[in-house]
Amino acid sequence: MNLNRQSKIGVVGSGAMGTGIAQVAAMAGYEVFVFDSNDSALEKSKTSLQASVNKAVEKGKMTSAVASEIIKRVNYVSFLAHFKTCSLIIEAIVENIVAKQKIFSELESIVSNDCILATNTSSLSITGVASVCKIPQRVIGIHFFNPAHLMPLVEIIPGLSTTADIIANSKKIIDDWRKVTVIASDTPGFIVNRIARPFYGEAIRIYEEGIADFATIDWAMKEFGKFKMGPFELMDMIGNDINYTVTETVWTQLFYDSRYKPSITQKRLFEAKHFGRKTGRGYYDYSSGAIVPKPTTDEQLAKEIFHRVLFMLINEAADALYMKIASREDIDLAMTKGVNYPKGLLRWADEIGIQKIVNALQTLFDDYGEDRYRCSILLKRMANSKQTFY
Repeated sequence: MNLNRQSKIGVVGSGAMGTGIAQVAAMAGYEVFVFDSNDSALEKSKTSLQASVNKAVEKGKMTSAVASEIIKRVNYVSFLAHFKTCSLIIEAIVENIVAKQKIFSELESIVSNDCILATNTSSLSITGVASVCKIPQRVIGIHFFNPAHLMPLVEIIPGLSTTADIIANSKKIIDDWRKVTVIASDTPGFIVNRIARPFYGEAIRIYEEGIADFATIDWAMKEFGKFKMGPFELMDMIGNDINYTVTETVWTQLFYDSRYKPSITQKRLFEAKHFGRKTGRGYYDYSSGAIVPKPTTDEQLAKEIFHRVLFMLINEAADALYMKIASREDIDLAMTKGVNYPKGLLRWADEIGIQKIVNALQTLFDDYGEDRYRCSILLKRMANSKQTFY
């Protein structure tokens, strides 16, 4: 099935992600139906979309006429029956597999047999979501990053039963929406949310060991790694509720692998509802008049912090390649376009030297005696044979 501008797109869920996906589809010229059972949530979505296009007009990124057309293409509905003639439906509700399965079961009784059913899940099993469907072959993961209308990357994740034509059609649709697509296997966290775990987890571990405070770790990653945001700044922007949930989900779905173990520090923030910017407090205090902490600008300390976090990230990227989660090119593309890393991690590994990374990881493993620091077998083999990724 090929979509054209006469095709209709359904979006289940009118939160920030659902609203963003609806905007992307409408900007591509499609009529969109946004469903939510909560009328006030639909009104909030409508207001949010209007504000988003108004901001784009103010910045000169689109004309008022174009903005008006985008708004006209989006319909807000409180009954799933409106999705009957949709060719593609993207679910963007709470990260709970039971809730998603319930929606997919309902959708399947409404839509045509050739309608593509997609989930925007960031960490749950596509195969698990599809398991309740009579036609699991047409279920796929289409994972946008927040804010969906601004972030270029979209992960395309086939489930165990997803057919080749559904994969190809889904990729073509999202490519036509002017997004950068990568193909990932149906594994916990897919590409980005799996590989990025040490950016947060190892930074927290460094803090918990008393090596450096939040501000110093953030400064180190920005100053020497050229990351646009430090890990604690980024967690506060994403929301510690979301980040902690993804961490816990990946950890449990990977059978409690210690590399992905959540931290007590983040769990306590989660329990206190200190979610970051949206609640006014997270790793940092965002209340009016709050003192902005200053980093300790010790160059040697900063380099040690940066290298420890970076080498753990590279280790994850190498393992993702070894486990065939994605191709070399898609792994590097995903990390630069999905979370704005300054370089692809595998290309970065070549620049640093794979033997140097293996030695550093082995030192950590020997010092701590924790499986968390085990070196990827791929890195070891490449170091032994003096290979590079590119």
